[in-house]
This record gives sequence, structure tokens and C-alpha cells, in this order.
Amino acid sequence: MRKGSKPVNRKKSKPKKKAFSIGKLFLILFSIAVFTSLSVTAYHFRDGFLYYLGFKTNKNVSELSKEDRKIADIRIYEVLSSHNDFIFGFDVSEYQGNIQWDKLGKVEDTFKLSFAFIRATAGKDKVDFKFKKNWQESKKNEIIRGAYHYYRPNENSIQQANNFINTVKLEKGDFPPVLDIEKLPKTQSIDSLKVGLKRWLIKVENHYKMKPIIYSGESYYNDFLKDEFSEYTFWIANYNLWRKELDKEWLLWQFTEKGKVSGINGLVDLNVFNGDFVTFISALNH
Repeated sequence: MRKGSKPVNRKKSKPKKKAFSIGKLFLILFSIAVFTSLSVTAYHFRDGFLYYLGFKTNKNVSELSKEDRKIADIRIYEVLSSHNDFIFGFDVSEYQGNIQWDKLGKVEDTFKLSFAFIRATAGKDKVDFKFKKNWQESKKNEIIRGAYHYYRPNENSIQQANNFINTVKLEKGDFPPVLDIEKLPKTQSIDSLKVGLKRWLIKVENHYKMKPIIYSGESYYNDFLKDEFSEYTFWIANYNLWRKELDKEWLLWQFTEKGKVSGINGLVDLNVFNGDFVTFISALNH
């Protein structure tokens, strides 16, 4: 600075704002779109996700919202239409109330229902109070029938087998007996549970002279049953949207619990038998 001169005032320049890049904006918008899409999908198929995790929806639910009904109908039609050469059926218990077996209609007015699995017993002493009527009416109306037992992991397996045997009288043309296992034990180990399941299966097989079918969810099947019970045939429940076809190892696939069938009040499970009519009849001949 020269002597006697006035100091020069210099304005401090403000830091330049960084321009908001289009790339960042696109990334944010894309992330929002993906999150929204996943949220909507998860909502629409929430029951399937819950089933895979071991939580079934309430069987007492009689109706769906219009939105959920539409989604369920699309899913049902998609599965059935892609399995045109297969045999279709349903399963019921006392939760369906009084079934009008003589008025059973087709699913989506197109797909005939040829068989029904009917809950007979649960645990060591429960008898489904609609079993006797459903068992008789299904036969009377020429629906191929099968009986299943809901297994309670914390109750004695032999007492449970006796409960089923004392309740169910199988005839020629009926499905083999079915063991339904869905829950994990609270008072015993998984190994102990497997011992109990085998005791039930052996007792029932010795009585009816035919090997039972095992019903379970896909995750339960993969985690606990697939390897040690490989000599049995399986009826697997999987309601998830990404499952499009039966696994070749499954005898039956329960693909929804949201079926709507005339003659049945409320919702009903729908099933696909893994094979054509010839395979179906062969399975019934044990």
C-alpha cells in the first residue's frame, strides 16, 4: 500500500452454491418410486409373506376388501389357467360353516373342483364338529375326499394318532390320510418334534396300510422336513406371488387361502394336484 493512499475496500465474494445435479434428482426420484412399488406389493401380498414366515391369516375372515378381492382373483386365475392339464380342489374345516355340497360351483366360472381335503381332528382330543357331515356330503356329491389331522407339537403323538384313527374311516377311492404340521414346539426341541411326527406317521400307516401325506408351509418343509421325511409325499402351502409353478417334488400345492366358491360362505383354500387325471387316479389307488 502506498503512503497516504486510501485503502481499497474489496468486497468478499460469496461462496458459489453448488448446482443440484440432475443425476442426484433422478436417483432420489428413482429411490422413491422403488420404495413405493415395494410397499404396494408388500401390502397386496402381505398374507403370502406372513405365511412364509409362519403366520397364517385368520381363517374366520369371511370377505376381502374390493381391492384385495380383485388382486386375489387375478392371482387365482393366473395359477389355474397356467395349469389347465392339472386337477384342482379345495380344503375345508368347521371354519367354513355349513357347506352346500350340492351347489358347489367352478372357480372363476371355469375351473372344476374335483377333490376336497376335510379336517377331521386336531391334537389328542379335538374332533372337527363339521367333519362327519362334510365327509358324508363330499362322497354323496362325488367329490374325491381326503381327511387331515392338525398336529399340535406339544401334545402326545400317539394320542393324536389314535384320535384320527378313531374318527376317520377311509374307503377305496379316498386320499391317503394327511398330517398337517405348521407350528414349532414350545416345550420340546425340533429333534423331539420329529420323533413325534414319525411316531404319528408310522402308527397311522400301520392302521390304514398306506403311507400318509404331509402338509406344511414351504419354509417349514425346507427347514425341517424335506431331508428326514423324504420317503413321504408332500402337500405344500405357498401363497407368494413369485411362485408360479408346482415344484416337481410336491404332490399338491395350496396356492391361496382366498378362494371364492359358490356353495361355501367366506374364503376357502385352493389346491392344485401335481398331474393329470391318470396320475390323479393312480395316486388314489395307493
